[in-house]
Order: sequence, then structure tokens, then C-alpha cells
Amino acid sequence: MSQVPAARRALAVLRLLAAAPGPLPASAIARALDLPRSSTYHLLTAMAEDGFVTSIPEERRWGLGVAAFEIGSAYLRHEPLERLARPLLRRLVDGVGEIAQLGVLHGAETLYLLKEQPPRHATLVTDVGVRMPAQLTASGLSLLAHLPSAQVRALFPGRFVNRTGRGPASPRELRRVLAEDARRGWSSEDGYITEGFASIAACAFDHTGHPTAAVALTFRRDRHPPETWPGLAAPVRTAAAALTGRLTGRPPA
Repeated sequence: MSQVPAARRALAVLRLLAAAPGPLPASAIARALDLPRSSTYHLLTAMAEDGFVTSIPEERRWGLGVAAFEIGSAYLRHEPLERLARPLLRRLVDGVGEIAQLGVLHGAETLYLLKEQPPRHATLVTDVGVRMPAQLTASGLSLLAHLPSAQVRALFPGRFVNRTGRGPASPRELRRVLAEDARRGWSSEDGYITEGFASIAACAFDHTGHPTAAVALTFRRDRHPPETWPGLAAPVRTAAAALTGRLTGRPPA
């Protein structure tokens, strides 16, 4: 059992470095994790021997090593996000009777990773593997609403893409929409992608509070008029919160 505290400290170092914008001095690592400096150096040296961290002597800093990258790559190969989200999307479909999707940000676009739908539903444009302008999708808006404003500005430096003549058409309008979405905890789009269809989405977060993926519900607008959308948003938010829990994540402060 004496190895357990050491293992926890090593994991804490990996989490800290993964969340940092770049390599950190050993003193900063010790301070952040409330560790003695001597113990921190011993721990970093042992982790470096196994390739989990690497020393940058010129800067007197420590960063993630190749072994950490290999584990991250293996994580992606296992498709954990889709595996964790699929039963939640199925439950959402069973409860609401509409199409549920999982999307992530891919630059300034929404990339759809997963779709679950009831039998005999119309096929959507936003199928698995399809990418759409993020500011026109409920999934994209829900993720953008929790990004730093500077990052949103960098993603949308020029003219906005338009599909149906609806949706945010300027940086100012997008900022207004994102502020409102962040306040209420869910996003919506009304015919921005396909005429007659609307979507509601809420996002899941990783362990740093960063938006990771969005759970969305898409439906014919004539089946669910806008006044019913807050009610539809409740199970969507529940599914997104459950995915956050499965990712051992936390909502932003």
C-alpha cells in the first residue's frame, strides 16, 4: 500500500502538466500539488526515466514525455468518448423519441461522432462524420459558449458561413448568442442547418472544466414549437452532465 501515495502523486503531476499551457518549473509543480521540493525532484526524475515527463534543462522546466503521448494516442484508438456517450444517447432517444447526436469542435466546425435515432425517422444532413459550421449548430454553439472569448475570436476572424439565411451573422451577434447560451446552460438552432428542423444541445466537460463534446437533440420544428424547448433541454442537459461524470470531468467554475 506504500506505493499508492506515490502513484497518486505521479498521476497528479500528469494531470497538472496536461492542464498547463506549457512546461512548468519544478517549484511551480511542488507548489501547486503541495509537495516538498526534494520529493518533487525525486518524483520527476523517476517519471522521466520511464518517459512520462521530460526535462528541459535550458528552461529549467518539465513537460509531458513521449510515454504520456503514447497513452493519449491509445486512449483515442479505443474511441472512449463514443463508447461512453452511446448508452446515454440511446437513453435520451428512448425517453424523448427524437434523434440524438454527439458532436465535437473541429476548428470552426462541428464534427459529428455519433448518432442514435428512433425507427423510421428522416435522415439528417448532420450524419456521423459530417462537419458543419459550428456557429450554425446547437452542438457547436454549446461548446463555443464555454470557450474563452479570445479563442472564439480566433476561430471566426472573417465572414460567417451561411446555409439558410439564419443564425449568427457577425462576431457581435455570435457573442450575444453565446453569452445567453452560457447563462441558461443549453443552446439551440432553429432552421440554421435544415429548414423545418431545430436542435437543442448541452456540452460535457473534461477534468479541467474545458468543453469536450456536446449532446444534441434534433427534431422537426412542427413537432416541438419553441415554447416547449426548455422542457426538451432538461433531458439533454441531464445526458450531458452524465457524460461529464463518465469523463471524470467537472463544469467550469
